[in-house]
Amino acid sequence: MTDAAPQPIHLSDYRPPNHLVDEVALTFRLDPKATRVRARIAFRANPDGVDGADLTLDGEDLKLISAAIDGTPLDAAQYVQTETGLTVPAAHLPGPAFIWEAEVEIAPEANTALEGLYMSNGMYCTQCEAEGFRKITYYPDRPDVMAPFTVTIESDLPVMLSNGNPGDADFSKNPAGNRAVSSTTWHDPWPKPAYLFALVAGDLIAVSDTFTTMEGRDVALNIWVRPGDEDRCDYAMDALKRSMIWDEQVYGRAYDLDIFNIVAVDDFNMGAMENKGLNIFNSKYVLASPETATDRDFDFIERIIAHEYFHNWTGNRITCRDWFQLCLKEGLTVFRDQQFTADMRSAPVKRIEDVLTLRARQFREDAGPLAHNVRPESYIEINNFYTATVYEKGAEVIRMLRLLVGPEAYDAALNLYFDRHDGQACTIEDWLKVFEDATGRDLGQFKRWYTQAGTPRIHVSDRFKDGTYTLHLRQEVPPTPDQPEKSPAVIPVAFGLLAPDGTETHPTQVIELAEAEAEIVVDGLDARPIPSILRGFSAPVILDHQPSFEDRALLLAFDTDPFNRWEAGRSLARETLLGMLADGATPQPTFLDGLARLAADDSLDPDFRALALALPSEDDLAQGAVDAGIVPDPLAIHSTRKTLRQAIGSHLQPVLDTLYAEMDPGPNYSPEASQAGKRALRNTALALTAHLDGGARAKAHYDAASNMTDQLAGFASLLELGDAEIATRFHDQWQGDRLVMDKWFTLQVSLAAPDQAVAIAETLTAHPLFDWKNPNRFRALVSGLAAGNPAGFHDPSGAGYVFLTDWLIRLDHLNPQTAARMSTAFETWRRYDADRQALIQGQLARIADTEGLSPDLSEMVARMRG
Repeated sequence: MTDAAPQPIHLSDYRPPNHLVDEVALTFRLDPKATRVRARIAFRANPDGVDGADLTLDGEDLKLISAAIDGTPLDAAQYVQTETGLTVPAAHLPGPAFIWEAEVEIAPEANTALEGLYMSNGMYCTQCEAEGFRKITYYPDRPDVMAPFTVTIESDLPVMLSNGNPGDADFSKNPAGNRAVSSTTWHDPWPKPAYLFALVAGDLIAVSDTFTTMEGRDVALNIWVRPGDEDRCDYAMDALKRSMIWDEQVYGRAYDLDIFNIVAVDDFNMGAMENKGLNIFNSKYVLASPETATDRDFDFIERIIAHEYFHNWTGNRITCRDWFQLCLKEGLTVFRDQQFTADMRSAPVKRIEDVLTLRARQFREDAGPLAHNVRPESYIEINNFYTATVYEKGAEVIRMLRLLVGPEAYDAALNLYFDRHDGQACTIEDWLKVFEDATGRDLGQFKRWYTQAGTPRIHVSDRFKDGTYTLHLRQEVPPTPDQPEKSPAVIPVAFGLLAPDGTETHPTQVIELAEAEAEIVVDGLDARPIPSILRGFSAPVILDHQPSFEDRALLLAFDTDPFNRWEAGRSLARETLLGMLADGATPQPTFLDGLARLAADDSLDPDFRALALALPSEDDLAQGAVDAGIVPDPLAIHSTRKTLRQAIGSHLQPVLDTLYAEMDPGPNYSPEASQAGKRALRNTALALTAHLDGGARAKAHYDAASNMTDQLAGFASLLELGDAEIATRFHDQWQGDRLVMDKWFTLQVSLAAPDQAVAIAETLTAHPLFDWKNPNRFRALVSGLAAGNPAGFHDPSGAGYVFLTDWLIRLDHLNPQTAARMSTAFETWRRYDADRQALIQGQLARIADTEGLSPDLSEMVARMRG
């Protein structure tokens, strides 16, 4: 007999909770093997629920010690306990309001799934989003049940933290009298759902500061880390304070507690978690020093610190009614952190980077079996819907809405949103209604962005006659799983026109493409213009437009829109690579000369120039081949891309040599944008020319590096050139630093020659520092192959597929969330040749047939198999 298949949960089945919670009091007596949790919860019947309903509580992996209602103990005949919860029939409830008390026992040390209360290197930690709180105590674990929490923690550990403001602390001796036992109480006055509950306890050190809000309140700021890490918190603290200032200035939102705590945790499934007043972070997004972190690491820290802080209002004060509304908090907060980073750094560069992420992750998702709405209609395991569609596409929808209504109307709508819905659990309908009320617009059609999966395509054609230029636009959305038919969306299309000499004749204008087709007509022109369409990437769509090579070269040289200038170069690079793949064509000198001019243009941001010199990724080219009707060969793509990189390096060598010398920011490292941009361009010049001197410059660069950004650039170039000693040198220097060693594992696999990648990965799994139970280390190695080295992963032998499958099956029993997310490396299997398809299908079948497979991984595999 096999277990029954998990059943999907549908948005249409939502019903309000039958009981609401007025107050929660929890007491934890911490023990690695047997933590006791006492709960005292004030329930009352929900007027919008079912009258006279049973009390239904979620609970998993809990050992029930006792239960009582209004002080009267319940015996086993008065409740029904299952593996997933506990129900008290209505007949045993005293009335519409009552106090539920329970004591349970849990085992944090044995919790390898890292959901609920678990341990990380001797530290107690929680992760309750989405449904981890049910592994702590019996409770209605759903986001529309909100209540203030009071939490008491009893332990001999020196630091004990929870949500809200600190209360009293008591100290005593345990019964044996041989160690101090302390009791600390925390109170969070703001009603919150259980997924925002947090607890941390351990031997920690605080890096502290203060912040005064725009209302004049002083807030204590703490970043808690393991001893020895306290010298790597300065940038995170600075990013936090800048986030707080920015949210006040741009959104008018002030922090609302007396204290804000961040804790860095090594074992964490996600990047970070916005628990009210106690943010828990993956260590890699807190700890940084110039010697151990790259410019990219600093950038991530700044962005993720901001993201989690911004959740205080967009996610915590206003949360989701149910998990189908996840994009309500995540899409909006991603957009807010994108705005913040654009203000802190280069807005054009930030926009390009966001679009690169969207195309690499979300467009890929939309084009395959894992496509789903920004607001899904159903799910089996909610953890599988923390996706690029919810986050990145959700942010793009907010960006479009702001573009359509204008910045002032957007600000007015957000103020109305905060005023109307503070303290509530809301829906996408609530969100759109705010904009309709604030602007008078009907957003019924715009809502399709939330309810239709797939990436819209805009087909473009044009004509010019007698001084009149006509631009014809036609939109379509290809079928996706469960949605064969689509309706037109509202698409803001920003465009401008350039004259043949490169001057801009018509500045940026935004039109709304709301029908299947539309035309833009411009009269009075002396010559056929060159259109610059979808400026700023004004909508998350694929533009089907075939301008000439010469037109794109002109846009690359003269377009006033930075994004479209970059896009023109990107398009030329993709066309060049696809031509080389199809018939062995050589790069056109016009393209190479255009890159040289752009690289040498010192009026442009160095970071922008570095991005413009970067080629499309191997995965991007594989999808480009599919779009061109070519079955992609990962090995050929890898080889062709390498050939073009070397051709660019050779053709641009004089320019790149000059840039390498001029872009040295000097010995005093700073992660701020201007310095980081110079390093990015300098290290790009190094990477493109490293092959020309056999790696001599790369070796000197590595040896002279005074920061991790430069050292890693030299390391990567030498690895690609096959330096036999560099991996050992790097290992011997950094083997004591866990975060730097993650980079060592990743780069060795991702930069390995395709025919050696799997063997190198296999060898590294036997390394003493490969702790496969740590999510960061597991991702560093296994994803380094599966996502970072497409040619190696898709080796014709299928060895990469077997390697990933073996590890997914092994990990699934311990950490289903991470296993499920890593399985998406298989999602594009339909794009490849029949032999590779058969090999991947065989591995997906092997996973599906594994006994005891988690619902997380089972759902992902079933969706990918179709």
